[in-house]
Amino acid sequence: MLNGIKAFFNQNIELPEPDSGREEARGKQGSPDSAIQVAACALLLELAHADEEFADEEREHIEEALQRHFDLDPATVQELIQLADEERGRSVDLYQFTRLIADAYDLGQKMVLVEVMWRVVYADGELAKHESYLMRKISNLLDLKPGYLAEARKRATNDGT
Repeated sequence: MLNGIKAFFNQNIELPEPDSGREEARGKQGSPDSAIQVAACALLLELAHADEEFADEEREHIEEALQRHFDLDPATVQELIQLADEERGRSVDLYQFTRLIADAYDLGQKMVLVEVMWRVVYADGELAKHESYLMRKISNLLDLKPGYLAEARKRATNDGT
């Protein structure tokens, strides 16, 4: 996974001047932030493919969410999606992705991510049985309690009840 991340960020991240200190460390290829972006994108793609159909609405929602949450341009988002899809295809389970996020994100960040995941699930207008199962599995791997999952689902579906 690290080699793909390094290649992606070598092509897309302009490294700051050497005297910029902390900012330089954050922008370097293969940084923890870039690994988290790939992990989050891989989880979104896994959910989008859960019903064995990757709808245009799901893809559009993923692209918009990645642009907004990670402040990426559309071309970079396309490359991130491609890289994350390759990593998702090579992985044997979701643990490698969820562990990165669980270790790096606080509760609020996890809730935002899970809300985005629910929006991907509902982007095609349907909730497939496997999508619901996968959401519960991912939230468990992210160390979220079931109540948090339900809360994020309500916000994502705009259901205040």
